[in-house]
Amino acid sequence: MSLHRRGSWFAIAVIVLAGVASSVFSRPSPAQSPGLRPDPQPLTAERRQTLETALRTLNDSLDAPGGGLPEELADAAIFAKGVAWALRHDREFSADDVRQLEWALDRGAERMAALAQGRRPWGDRRGKVVLGYVSQVDGSRQPYGLIVPKHHDPQQVMRLDVVLHGSSRPVGMSEVRFMARFDEGDGADGDPPDAPFIELHPLGRVENCYRWSGETDVFEAIEDVCRRYRIDRDRIVLRGMSMGASGTWHLGLKHPDRFAALGPYCGYVDTHRFSETPIPGFIKVGPLPAHQELGLHMLDSVDYAANAGVVPAVACMGGEDVFFQAHVLMEAAMRREGLEMVNLISPGTGHVVDPVTHAEQMRRIATHADRGLKDAPLELRFVTWTLKYGRCHWLQVLGLDRHYTRAEIVASVRGNSLEIAEPLNINRFSIDFAVLPPTVETVRIGATEVTVPRSDSAPRSPLVFQRQRQTWSVAPAEAPVEPGKRPGLQGPIDDAFTTPFLCVRGTGLPWNRAVHDHAIRSLDRFAEEWDRYFRGDLPIKDDTAVTDEDVRSRNLILFGDPGSNSLLAQALPRLPLEWTKETLRLGGHAHPAPGHMPALIVPNPLSGGADHYLVLNSGHTFRGSDLGAFNYLLFPRWGDWAVVEVVPPGPAQELPPDRVLDAGFFNEQWRFP
Repeated sequence: MSLHRRGSWFAIAVIVLAGVASSVFSRPSPAQSPGLRPDPQPLTAERRQTLETALRTLNDSLDAPGGGLPEELADAAIFAKGVAWALRHDREFSADDVRQLEWALDRGAERMAALAQGRRPWGDRRGKVVLGYVSQVDGSRQPYGLIVPKHHDPQQVMRLDVVLHGSSRPVGMSEVRFMARFDEGDGADGDPPDAPFIELHPLGRVENCYRWSGETDVFEAIEDVCRRYRIDRDRIVLRGMSMGASGTWHLGLKHPDRFAALGPYCGYVDTHRFSETPIPGFIKVGPLPAHQELGLHMLDSVDYAANAGVVPAVACMGGEDVFFQAHVLMEAAMRREGLEMVNLISPGTGHVVDPVTHAEQMRRIATHADRGLKDAPLELRFVTWTLKYGRCHWLQVLGLDRHYTRAEIVASVRGNSLEIAEPLNINRFSIDFAVLPPTVETVRIGATEVTVPRSDSAPRSPLVFQRQRQTWSVAPAEAPVEPGKRPGLQGPIDDAFTTPFLCVRGTGLPWNRAVHDHAIRSLDRFAEEWDRYFRGDLPIKDDTAVTDEDVRSRNLILFGDPGSNSLLAQALPRLPLEWTKETLRLGGHAHPAPGHMPALIVPNPLSGGADHYLVLNSGHTFRGSDLGAFNYLLFPRWGDWAVVEVVPPGPAQELPPDRVLDAGFFNEQWRFP
């Protein structure tokens, strides 16, 4: 919809909104704020009512007929959402907090008024600007900050630096405080930096070390910036400090073909050793069940150190940083891979950014960024532990012998041949020959040689190579999709919440009331945790309301039992468990069905759903106590499946901590080993 074609209701709503906001909130200074104490206090009933009234007016304008598509309104909607989350989740507010809430409502009103006139003045300004997009994961509006340099030319492509923020306690005010850091109004340029790049600051859904939907947020924000600005995709840099540095290691080494350079400054790289840092309040992870130890290989970036041979990293660390050991671990890991880590150390500096060291880091990063990505490197060595992170330039790993075990492939172009050493723990991969030199005519994999089909009329297509009986061959072009684990459908349960998903509430007559009620309480808990910690309204429908399009386009998260949830009943014959009214058999053990609830993840067996997950009775497998503590605790607890004992609710009908009797991973065919 064009921004110039607005319905009358929308125009009226914006006029009223602008008048209310400007008359109520005039950006008071501390001296102009009688009754506001500097220390956090509950809002008075009058002040809360004033804020909520202005918020309703802003939301009415966002929802008005003719107002525009959600993605068109996201730059204004992020302010309303930030205020809503603050009022929903925080009980006490400082004077500065209240002023920021008033500021956010003002800014939302100003932007809605501009949109009603078909204007987006913030799209042309230089300096700091806060923008928003609609996430495909859950439909939520997510903000990000942008710093546009002084000499930005919208006609010229430009380098993009993605800067990941450090750790902050997740609270209701998190988004408003974040946005306030990057907003200078929508008028004349402020004091933009004289830099050769645009700087993107993702929120990453606040506090998760850029894991799960926090990881998705980074890439969704990058795509939104690329939609608005002319970005040179060969010169995207990823950097950050503290948690931002950990996120840089995490995302950069697992997506080494996405970035021209990495710049981590003081960031942890593993779970166990980091949890042992002698800091008061830190929670030591300690020995874990075998399946949880395996799951750490998905997250611990130290396991992906070899990929620093693909993407250059310029690391920094304070010589007195309490987390100094993290870069020692990464340096040792790189040395084992035959690599030398660039680690700039500022003597006598703790867990802060030293300007001199940072300047040298930026100088070195610029050298790599100026060279840009090598889209078609002639030599490639790539390591992964999961098909979730299986792509590197012209290589895509498609099948593993065993997940969460090191997989490695080493390839190099030698004249007219692509030489590939016998892959480790890999049984299926593809090569995109369209980006390799046209002189490549053969592929040698270990002792097997394969001729590459030639075409003089069209670009060469990717070829899939598969290992069968210790021999490599080209998979037929018409070969059906492999039924086992594959990229994007490899688990664990927590992976279902990184792409579009829908929770489905059972509404029928349960086989076992206690199991159904436990499942629904699990859904309620997930909704509260998703709202509080992942900053979105949990997508939920009743089973009777799910459409064919929902099945085709989203992961389905089913809650209930085969009696109460009709979609679960449809899928049950094709799931790797046995479930009757009397018995539940999962993981090789039988349990009385009335007292036990299964949780699992598999490719959706329902018609039309094969490209998405189906999950039973689980949100994230780490819980609120972990989400509210430290981000290094956000690792998979259940793997691909679990059996949960059904226990009575607490006095307030709350769900007690899960009693997990058994849990683990399926094999590569989505069956039990």
